[in-house]
Amino acid sequence: MPKAVVPEEKRRRRRPTRSGTVLSERLIVETALRMLREHGSAGLSARRLGLALDADPSTLYRYFRGMDDLTLAIGDALIGQALDGWRATGEWRSDLRGLGLRIHAVYVGHPQAALLTANRVTGRAHELAADEAILDVLRTAGFPLPDTVRIYQAFIDQTLAFAALDAASLALPRESRSADEDMWRSTYARLPRVTHPRIAEAAPLLVTRMVDSAYPTALEMLLDSAAAQWEALRALTTGGAAER
Repeated sequence: MPKAVVPEEKRRRRRPTRSGTVLSERLIVETALRMLREHGSAGLSARRLGLALDADPSTLYRYFRGMDDLTLAIGDALIGQALDGWRATGEWRSDLRGLGLRIHAVYVGHPQAALLTANRVTGRAHELAADEAILDVLRTAGFPLPDTVRIYQAFIDQTLAFAALDAASLALPRESRSADEDMWRSTYARLPRVTHPRIAEAAPLLVTRMVDSAYPTALEMLLDSAAAQWEALRALTTGGAAER
């Protein structure tokens, strides 16, 4: 059975590091993010994290039930960064666009952490706040509850899926990433029209587009679909009122 996590106030009094630094969940998560950025997931362990914090590795288990619990905290911290400074304006499409782009940007800004956490459900404060915000934006806009949940699922899953996809590319060694990007110029752009007419036709556009993330485009397509549904609902409501 995992050990109970010690309350924050007790940890602060009793567990400074050997160098005198007071540990906190936030400090541990920030250090873990730095280690992931520098060494990847293979370089993150309780032992290495303890060394980076100048603390006994066992001390970490007063803050987290295990490394998986720390992983969830890292994921929640990324969502918290995305929420920082975001405020709903009442313009549902603009609000969702802004939040989606923020979440995606934070994850690709921490590609190793994104690969570790994008598919996880943390149940922590920032994740709950983001979910509440998205659902509230849609409900306030007037979407029925079933449609709100459907759009919410598509929105958040699409955002995290593209974040993971783009993070996977960024996490590659630089040589591999450059080779993948160059493939569009060295192979696709040189295919003959006789054998690959559609690729040859699209090659100039593929060369420029395929090295960038498709997330902004996919996000607009999702929002277009939601907006069309919203307009249909409004027309139905307005038409029903007019008939009465």
